[in-house]
This record gives sequence, structure tokens and C-alpha cells, in this order.
Amino acid sequence: MATDSRDDSAIAAIRNRIWFTVMAVIVAALALVPVLGTSLSFSFYLMLWITMATGLNIIAGFTGYMPLGYVAFYGIGAFATAILTKMFGVPVYVSILVGGVCGVLLSLLFAPTLKLKGIYFAIVSLGLAIICRLVIVNLPESWAGGSYGINLGLSISPVVTFYYMLAVMVAALLTITWLAQSRLGKALRAIRDDDQAAEVMGVNVVGTRLKAWMLSALFGALAGGVEAWYTNIIDPESAFQFLVTAKTVIYAIAGGLGTVTGPVIGAIVMVWVDDLIWQRFPIFNLFLLGLAIILLILFLPRGIVGSIIQRKPSWRRYIL
Repeated sequence: MATDSRDDSAIAAIRNRIWFTVMAVIVAALALVPVLGTSLSFSFYLMLWITMATGLNIIAGFTGYMPLGYVAFYGIGAFATAILTKMFGVPVYVSILVGGVCGVLLSLLFAPTLKLKGIYFAIVSLGLAIICRLVIVNLPESWAGGSYGINLGLSISPVVTFYYMLAVMVAALLTITWLAQSRLGKALRAIRDDDQAAEVMGVNVVGTRLKAWMLSALFGALAGGVEAWYTNIIDPESAFQFLVTAKTVIYAIAGGLGTVTGPVIGAIVMVWVDDLIWQRFPIFNLFLLGLAIILLILFLPRGIVGSIIQRKPSWRRYIL
């Protein structure tokens, strides 16, 4: 038993070293983008989608709840940041953090939906996102800009915003890395596999599930807030667009839900594919992207990382 424990610890240490090396390479490469003068916009949105896919993975991959209304947190983070900055003169750095808190508060408001499962939860969460959009549209125009949205009117360098998004992405990756190896992460997986059995084993299903929901909402809202700062303008149509959820879900599934590495790899590959198709075939962009997604699902149904693990089960010990 002692030998098995030592072996498990050694494998865990190797797995962590592999993952942290991969993460360090990704972060270093992105951090050098402004210095090297390469595509700032492409890299910014790559970080945004990695953050969004990682945030979704916390609730969908680890807990088994697929929120089709995940865009609600992104949108509320964006609008909270814009309203606080433009209307109340709060420094944008602070506004983004408050926007993250607003996302967490919204997740608490949506918490009763966690009693639902499967497609019922997915549909209700989508409905709630639509309601959030309507609420924002009908707020006083002096606050939220009505259907036209808000122009933040900031003159800060995009590079500053770029590094702020980098910091949010790193925070998301470190959080899910901790989660995957913590007691909370094990409890979430137990709930995903069989919530009744998990409850019999002493897991506080309601409280544990809510923690994952709040963490997921936090990173979605932070990403929305930084993106609002980057574009300097936000409107209800773009902030609560279903395509935001769709891309987040597709990128996370493409890599493999339930792993730390999967959504990161999925986001990197799919953002690159999307950008390549857009550059070469702008008219057929959505058609070809959809075709690429269909082929991915047909040939790699568990995602890139999930399919690798399925074909090489022994590798699972070294992939976080």
C-alpha cells in the first residue's frame, strides 16, 4: 500500500510538471505577442476563448451541467464594467472586478435552476440569458444606453487590456488546476457521475454544485468585462449573443470536457481553424466552420484530449 501511494504521488508530480510546462509555454508565448508585434487582436480573443472554455468546463466538465445561457455571465460582466466606468466614473480596473462579482451574484440568483438536469437545465439557462438581455435593454438609457449600448470612451492602450486578459486567463487556468486535484473537484466528479450516490457518501451536493456554478460564472463575467474594455463599446445584441455560448461550448467540447488540458487545446485549435477559414473563405466561413465541427465530432467524439486518452488509456495518468 505504501509503495502504491508513493507511485501515485510520483505520477501526480510528473503530471503536474507536464501541465505546468505546457501552461508556461502558452503564457510565455502570449506574453511576448505585444513585444514581437504579432497579431494582438487574434491573441487577445484566443485568451478570451481559453478563459471562457475553462470557465464552462468547471460546471459542464466537472459537474455535468451544460448551461446554454452561459453568455448571461459574459454579458452581465461586460455591462457592469461599462456602466460603472462610463456612468459612475469608477476606474476600469475596479469595474472589471466588480463585474466579476456581479456575475457571481447572478449565479446565485440562477441557483434554483441547478435542481433541474440535462436538457431542462440547458433550456432554462438559455431562457434566463434572454431575460437578462431584455432587462438590460429596458434599463434607463442614461444608465445602460438602451438598445444602442455604451461607448466607454477610454483612451488606454490595447496592450494594457491585453495583459489584463492574460492575467484573467492565468487565474482561470490556475483555479481549474487546483480544482482538478482538490477534494472539491473529486466531489464535483462524484456528483457528475451519480449525484445520489455522492450524497449517500456524504457529499453536500447542493453546496458543492453551487461553488462550481459560482466559479464558472466568475470567469465568464471577468472575460466579458475585459472584452468590453478592449473594444471600448458594448451593446445588448453582442453582449448577450447566443454565438458566445455556442463557441464556448464548441471549443470546450473540441478539446475534451472534464480535463484541465482539453478546453485549452480545443480553444487553441478551433480559434486557429476559425481564423484560417475566415481569412481564406470569408463568404463560406460559418458553413466551413460548421463542417469542421461535424468532422471533429464524428472522428473525435470525446474531443482531442479525450480521444487520445481513449486510445491510449495509460496516458491518462499523465494528462491533467
